[in-house]
Amino acid sequence: MDNILALREKRAKLWDSTKAFLDSRRSETGLLSAEDTATYEKMEMDVLNLGKEIERLERQAVMDLELARPTSAAITHRPSQQQEAEKAGRASSEYKAAFWRAMKNKNSFEVQNALQVGTDSEGGYLVPDEFERTLIQALEAENIFRSMAKVITTSSGDKKIPVVASKGTASWVDEEGAIPDSDDGFGQVIIGAYKLATMIKVSEELLNDSVFNLEQYIAKEFARRIGAKEEEAFFVGNGTGKPTGIFNATGGASLGVTAASTTVLTLDEILDLYHSLKSPYRSNAVFVTNDSTIKVIRKLKDGNGQYLWQPSVTAGQPDTLLNRPVKTSAYVPTIEAAAKTIAFGDFSYYWLADRQGRSFQRLNELYAATGQVGFKATQRVDGKLILAEAIKVLQMKA
Repeated sequence: MDNILALREKRAKLWDSTKAFLDSRRSETGLLSAEDTATYEKMEMDVLNLGKEIERLERQAVMDLELARPTSAAITHRPSQQQEAEKAGRASSEYKAAFWRAMKNKNSFEVQNALQVGTDSEGGYLVPDEFERTLIQALEAENIFRSMAKVITTSSGDKKIPVVASKGTASWVDEEGAIPDSDDGFGQVIIGAYKLATMIKVSEELLNDSVFNLEQYIAKEFARRIGAKEEEAFFVGNGTGKPTGIFNATGGASLGVTAASTTVLTLDEILDLYHSLKSPYRSNAVFVTNDSTIKVIRKLKDGNGQYLWQPSVTAGQPDTLLNRPVKTSAYVPTIEAAAKTIAFGDFSYYWLADRQGRSFQRLNELYAATGQVGFKATQRVDGKLILAEAIKVLQMKA
């Protein structure tokens, strides 16, 4: 944690130096020479790289803390006292032990009996509850969208969510006059489930190595692969075979601002985007954009000569833009003609539905010729923006 704080302080000082250099080297026209531009971009890249390293260290700290938790609780009561009831189903220690024995191919009759509660419809085994919490936290570390959206769990069937499409109003009426009807109009958003899968291969020698931590490896690798695909779909998915992203033309966020240029952003356009979002949504609103767009925003100043973008110097706190948090994703479109490059809003109105549990299946024969064992990991998930007005996007000129 001390290292993360030191890096944050170093990045803040470097950013102050970068701003000072930019201000001191601008000509009367507000432009930089080619040599100064190269120097500034190098300084800016150092700021960006420090930010990425801080994010990596914070994710690593969260993962290390989770994986370092004891797998069993210490005895804190006297033997004569009544012991806590054993958890049932996928939360039981019997199921957890049976699951990992099956994954390591150490089968027995007891193992198969215990795993009956975890058999899914596709022939695999649902991961134990404790490990699923590890997976969910790992996915959140790899997928910034999960940390912002509202995550729900469904067992089966489509989830139908009622949404107020239009709101009634009050009216002034004369004494004993008739009160006009003004009903709310309701719509419905349906969240289903799309299948996301990946195949993990492990050599037999590594699998049989007692030092190799299969649980930790699968959690991290699953998070890396599945988390990346999830995040991409939640941003730019078209709703066909995958969730509908917030930048999609149909079912996505509403348009807040259209830039006057295909390649240039201005201070006024960022301010217009901020105020295009209704004030009740701003208290929980977040800016989300691409790293390359942040490079452009870093150069923007307000009327008092203050830079809009402010780096965070507190561990766990994001950078800010107009005093609102800024998050970046490689899956947000970059600046180009007609591209939607910035989203600003309350992302809790994007509902992300996990269907049942995640499932693993060991495949012994598929890669046997090459001395490897396959692990098939699957999950079913969907996501939709429930209220379009809760998130606004900035689109570049066509």
